[in-house]
Amino acid sequence: MLRPRIIPCLLVHNNGLVKTIKFKDPKYVGDPLNAVRIFNEKEVDELMVVDIDATSQGKKPDYRLIQNLAAECQMPLCYGGGIKTADEAQYIFSLGVEKIALSASAIDSPNLITEIAKRVGNQSVVVVLDVKKKLLGHKYELFSHNGKKSRGIDPVEFAKRCEELGAGEIIINSIDRDGTMEGYDHILVDKIRTAISVPMTVLGGAGSLSDIGSLIGKHGIIGAAAGSLFVFKGKYKAVLINYPRPSEKDQLISKYFIQSKY
Repeated sequence: MLRPRIIPCLLVHNNGLVKTIKFKDPKYVGDPLNAVRIFNEKEVDELMVVDIDATSQGKKPDYRLIQNLAAECQMPLCYGGGIKTADEAQYIFSLGVEKIALSASAIDSPNLITEIAKRVGNQSVVVVLDVKKKLLGHKYELFSHNGKKSRGIDPVEFAKRCEELGAGEIIINSIDRDGTMEGYDHILVDKIRTAISVPMTVLGGAGSLSDIGSLIGKHGIIGAAAGSLFVFKGKYKAVLINYPRPSEKDQLISKYFIQSKY
């Protein structure tokens, strides 16, 4: 039986691990490889690592970093940042990465989704949609380049197109909720969840395990990703890599998922 996944998301900036708030003011929180080693011990479901410098600064993927991360990881690894060609993606897979995440390149060159999927399989191609709410109403818009570039695209329609082109998973990343720890944007999740049939992961806003539980309870088999929740601890946000123990995770899923309508 498929189960919801709980996924730490690590942001890499200037070779260090950082955390942002609404895609701004990156705060250094440690060494990415050390974080991976700790998450190994905690038996996480999956790990996502995004190089937030690559696309915004026009850089290629940092293959040495990716190779080091993949060598350390004892869980499935999803990498995103700077991937612009199918050859780059295929090389990253050869380093030991299980999934690659496309963002700006999927918007600029949608056929890249199809090209990579044909080479490595749909299940390994993830599209990350960085989404921001418009000032009025409940409409949303896609952004790229660390939230600096408005794309004027409806994320719901683009998510559907990505699925048609061969994406095996869609990640919804709420810019408005990033780092706020105020809970996920369930309105946004509803809009996209009902429009696509491929697996979906949600990122942005988790401040407690209850937030993850609420997401799972309302939306079923889904990926619940978080950044701040798994690198900070306590009222004053002391830096501490953490993740629910296997027994806590099982209780969380039993409470919210098994008892939900799913």
